[in-house]
Amino acid sequence: MKPFDARICLALARLLAYPGDELRASLAPLRDCIAHSRALGDDGRDGLLALVDGMRQRDPYELEAGYVDTFDRGRATALHLFEHVHGDSRERGQALVDLLRMYEAAGLALGPGELPDYLPVVLEFAATQPAPTARAFLAEMAHILNAVHAALAQRHSPYRAAIAAVLELAGERVEPVRLPPEEPLDEAWAEPPAFDGCATRGQDKPGAPQPIHFVRRDGPATGARS
Repeated sequence: MKPFDARICLALARLLAYPGDELRASLAPLRDCIAHSRALGDDGRDGLLALVDGMRQRDPYELEAGYVDTFDRGRATALHLFEHVHGDSRERGQALVDLLRMYEAAGLALGPGELPDYLPVVLEFAATQPAPTARAFLAEMAHILNAVHAALAQRHSPYRAAIAAVLELAGERVEPVRLPPEEPLDEAWAEPPAFDGCATRGQDKPGAPQPIHFVRRDGPATGARS
């Protein structure tokens, strides 16, 4: 297994974030970091370098629009990982709270509007942890990452190389995932009828039994450094 490299973890966090001015200005040093890292195999490194080179060559407006089309229009490629597990249900809210507490215990404060299940934030947290803890933490999300990778590969998106690299850092392999047909965008983000539950999916209606969700507090951040 390749050594875990926190610098590559941070590089992936940057590459998967919105490609604004700051990110585009840092693509050259990111490329240099990737090219000299021993944390990835040849295929993983070459895929990331191709992603970076493509980002450097694209028109900034096209790059930004492509990012939005890739990650913000539908659930299959969403980078907010708990959407893939909990949808809009109240379980996602509790999972977000627990993850945020884990980050705070490790000394990581989120910026305004940032959600703790956003993959770049997840990677920034992992980069602060000892290598075994970071690898185990990312490996817990391998099934979600494989689903996102499969959706990106289906769209022939170069961003699939970044997800494959996250899996490689976690000590996991890219596995094929059979994807269900994706809902039309309007239906996927439809508002629920008034007073008929809290979301279009994942919630019970008023008067229906509500499940109790127990969450363990001894997750992978045990021993996290502040």
